[in-house]
Amino acid sequence: MKQFNAQVIEVIPRTHNVTSFRLVAEEILDFQAGQFMQVTLAVNGCEQSKYFSFSSSPTEKKYFEFTKKMTGSEFSKALERLKSGDMLTVKMPMGKFVLDGTASKHAFLSGGIGITPIRSILKDASDRGLPLDAVLFYSNHSPEDVVFRSELEAMAAEKKFRLVLSLDTKDVCPADWKGRCGFIDAKMIREELPDYQERLFYVCGPPVMVQSMVSILEGQLKVPGERIRKENFAGY
Repeated sequence: MKQFNAQVIEVIPRTHNVTSFRLVAEEILDFQAGQFMQVTLAVNGCEQSKYFSFSSSPTEKKYFEFTKKMTGSEFSKALERLKSGDMLTVKMPMGKFVLDGTASKHAFLSGGIGITPIRSILKDASDRGLPLDAVLFYSNHSPEDVVFRSELEAMAAEKKFRLVLSLDTKDVCPADWKGRCGFIDAKMIREELPDYQERLFYVCGPPVMVQSMVSILEGQLKVPGERIRKENFAGY
């Protein structure tokens, strides 16, 4: 693990409340898709640190990136003030939420900003041409909340993986919505994944969502715990 200074080169709005921050460093960085970093910056005159998954892939050599839901917190406000040329302190890499190369079939369950390490994993697999048999379930409140939507749809169109988008709205889904309507549940997984018992599951999102998905997998679908990988996004 290394700690170093990194320079902001681009700030990219992804949705109305999600932003990506692209960084560069003097040395060549080594990390695995799906891992995370610690980011430290000045917040009201004091240094504060938060942990963020890489939303970039190791194959994207010109920069590395993290993506955050902007919540209005003091840390979010400090990030919003960043501009190209500003410096951050980064410690990396950390985490074991990475692709298991011994498994032949994979399934990803994600909600909201929990897509970031999964985007890293899928982009890495796509760029390296891995023969990945994978399905991504990605749930959001509205079509406007789907982070990396155009990129995920483009990779799915190239048969890199199968994409199942869903809206967990309590209202009727928009008439032009092409995905699923409703929370990711046992019924949806059975319908979309008849071979779910053969797959290794990766679950990432807010703790409540992760807990719910693991409960569905283990309790209702009888997926053994050793075939479930999880990453909790606490606090944002």
